[in-house]
Amino acid sequence: MHLDALYRAFPVERSLAMDPLSCVRPFANDRRAAEVAGIMAATLAVGNTRAILRSFGTLAEQIAGDFSGFVDAARPRRPPGPLVDFRHRWLRGDQLEYLGYQLQQLYRSYDSLEEVFLEGMAGSDGFAGGIAALSQGLRGPEAASAPERYRYLFPSPLGPSHSPCKRLALFVRWMVRTEYPDLGLWTRVPTAELRIPLDHHVFWIAYNLGLTARRTPSWAAVEEITAALKRIDPNDPIKYDFVLCHTGISGDCPKHRDLAICGRCAVRPDCRLWRGRVAA
Repeated sequence: MHLDALYRAFPVERSLAMDPLSCVRPFANDRRAAEVAGIMAATLAVGNTRAILRSFGTLAEQIAGDFSGFVDAARPRRPPGPLVDFRHRWLRGDQLEYLGYQLQQLYRSYDSLEEVFLEGMAGSDGFAGGIAALSQGLRGPEAASAPERYRYLFPSPLGPSHSPCKRLALFVRWMVRTEYPDLGLWTRVPTAELRIPLDHHVFWIAYNLGLTARRTPSWAAVEEITAALKRIDPNDPIKYDFVLCHTGISGDCPKHRDLAICGRCAVRPDCRLWRGRVAA
């Protein structure tokens, strides 16, 4: 398969340095710290990767790198905390501090966020139900006084927007897959059940490879792309996510026909932009 050829030849180490997962890997020996750092990194995964890495570094510096301690000390509406001046795009420090508090509440009832996810996944909605349960847990009770626009950070695939929930799907991928560079800290969610974290790079390439016919990202597109990837690898369909995402981030997919770049691309024979055309 052409996608397998792209996967096998992909320079993972080159791209990992520009991926939020690189911020989480140092905590791989402490599951709770890795979960907290992972949720924070995934929540910040908006915009270009350099800005995401810079903002995560600022966050880690302001809490002295102690993600577990940050959660333990969190309060629902505390006076200005260590993140009072933190900004990343539209995300604010008070939102991340409240997220720390919601994580604290979850850890009072659950040993791991995997348990939250599994409770939701056990219902009729499967993986989408797991994401919805995790999202609800992070949002917290509707009656609670959360910071402005905090709950918009954690949509549900089962809600009226049918969000692709890229950031939480990405977090779950990091926690579940055992193959490098993912962490494999969750042991009860099968890799075959994962769903594609659908950012604009992955969606663009997936559409042009014919993995989906949908023209806009949604949970339906997530399911459609995942089903197509399962036909290639039923046991680990989301192993292609890192490759697809960073093919876009790196500029290896220019989003238009450019023989200087596309000529060496393993999946060019499958691409809509090149289908039926002879490279001159």
